[in-house]
Amino acid sequence: MIRLLFLGDIVGECGRTAAKHVVSQVLKEGFADFVVVNGENSANGRGISPKIAIDLLRTGVAVITTGDHVWDQKETPAYIATEPRLLRPVNYPAGTPGSGSIILDTAKGKIAVLNVQCRTFMQPILENPFTTALAEVERLRAETPVIFVDVHGETTSEKIAVGRYLDGKVSAVVGTHTHVQTADEQILQGGTAFLCDAGMCGPVNSILGREHGPVIQKFLDCMPSKFPVGRGQAKVCGALVVIDPVTGLASSIERFHRIVEES
Repeated sequence: MIRLLFLGDIVGECGRTAAKHVVSQVLKEGFADFVVVNGENSANGRGISPKIAIDLLRTGVAVITTGDHVWDQKETPAYIATEPRLLRPVNYPAGTPGSGSIILDTAKGKIAVLNVQCRTFMQPILENPFTTALAEVERLRAETPVIFVDVHGETTSEKIAVGRYLDGKVSAVVGTHTHVQTADEQILQGGTAFLCDAGMCGPVNSILGREHGPVIQKFLDCMPSKFPVGRGQAKVCGALVVIDPVTGLASSIERFHRIVEES
């Protein structure tokens, strides 16, 4: 069986430090065989830089997924074209730098990772996530039945719909973007593991990873404000999926949540 650990949106330095600590720990312990993280908020809360991506990959992360903030750092377009383990959503138009999926050879066989972005309340509005994802899944299945999908989206309904749509065709569909871990982990009827949102890797004492004071003030006075990334004690959230390497179907999924004290 393949034990795949997925960690939700990494937010800033606090989230990066905690996520790297946990990744090193779970790989050393044998808790996970393969680790995927969403890194789209890892550069001070907006996007991901080449330096951060390299650091995460050196820690033992196999694949980094992203979402609507993928291009927030100016160096990313050039870098993503040279690093296939850093994904952008697959439903960007043809010709966009980078790739939305990857297949990696591992000791337990080939593992594919697919990144797709929803459209409801999301910018930019990309190609249809359902049809684009299905077409890519069919291509990936020609090489491996083990396929993990990060569905990056705002609404629970759209992410659940993507999970149902791909049920039986992929190993797992886990959502990202809201930074709040949901409690709906389940194996769908066709054998696909599902969780609506993995949550985030970031400061506990925060609002979605940001210092709470400026966010609250924004709600009070409606004035423009900067939202610095929080610090201190961190939580590392995600999901652990156990997958049959022969069928590609999941036997279990459980929420993952660890607290990391400030170093």
